[in-house]
Amino acid sequence: MDTSNKRLIQRLMSRIPIKMLRTTLGKWGRLTEVQLKSMNLTQSKWALTEKLIAICEENELEVKHLTELEMIYIIDNPNQGMWHTFQLMDPEDDAQSVELTQFKEQFKSHIRELVRQVSVKMKKHTDEAVWIRIAWGDAFSRPNHLKPTYVVHHLQTPYVFVTSLTAKQKPLLSQALVLSTRHQAIKDANLSGRKLTAIRDLMMRQYQQVFPTKYPSPLTEHNPTVSNPHIGREQAEPAANRLQMACEAFGGGMLPQLQSAVYKLETKFRDQTNKTMTEREEPFKCVVKFASTNLLESLRNCASSGRNYFVITDNGPGPSSKTDQPQN
Repeated sequence: MDTSNKRLIQRLMSRIPIKMLRTTLGKWGRLTEVQLKSMNLTQSKWALTEKLIAICEENELEVKHLTELEMIYIIDNPNQGMWHTFQLMDPEDDAQSVELTQFKEQFKSHIRELVRQVSVKMKKHTDEAVWIRIAWGDAFSRPNHLKPTYVVHHLQTPYVFVTSLTAKQKPLLSQALVLSTRHQAIKDANLSGRKLTAIRDLMMRQYQQVFPTKYPSPLTEHNPTVSNPHIGREQAEPAANRLQMACEAFGGGMLPQLQSAVYKLETKFRDQTNKTMTEREEPFKCVVKFASTNLLESLRNCASSGRNYFVITDNGPGPSSKTDQPQN
């Protein structure tokens, strides 16, 4: 076994928790029952890694087998790294008829036309998602299996979820996806997070059950502790309205754990010290980014506390210019 394969095993073993090791190796199916039992989980990670390397050498396993093991672990534990969402645009007439075999053949063909040295492995998950592992190389180097890109796509949907993609690789992947899915273009959906299931369910509207358009009334605010009854009555109606608004927008259940959302805005630039920009007729384009460990939960808390919208204004002379009011 060459050095690169040993390094790949070492990297895999460093990521897989010991408590998950036997189950993951069992799913892999490349070890005999005797070999699997010989992996003594009471040993150190280093000792287990050396043992697995020896078994892989004995079984004459190659890089294609080792990447299978990595895919099994990543598919079962997708909430690692940062996932970014893309949306396919302008489907052709036959886009809905693209099936798995056709997609696999077309994607591999197109990506290999664009990149001379590339390794592509695909696996269909039980939830119908197609998982793609891409190890990139170039004209002068073999594919780097230590830094693969992962792509998740549900056929017949416009959404693609990607992690570990560089700026150089992005146009290559985009072109291969557009051609193999029979679309005309692809765009950044400006939604990212560490929890793949959260951003996937939100984009594919699998969280509708916690976003009701109606919420039963009346509602009571949690822990209403007001000492003065007159103040309590005065505050009750606005508090109930705020809670009603939050529940109608977000529901009362668990929310997808998103980390960021980006709003692209156009407004009038106003700054008396910068006449060049102020006198431009074209709108001033800007980006507003919201970030949190749980963005939707933070926005729900803002709504229930009365901060239920955001207004961007300027302090220059003349009427204030409201450019956007993203509702929570």
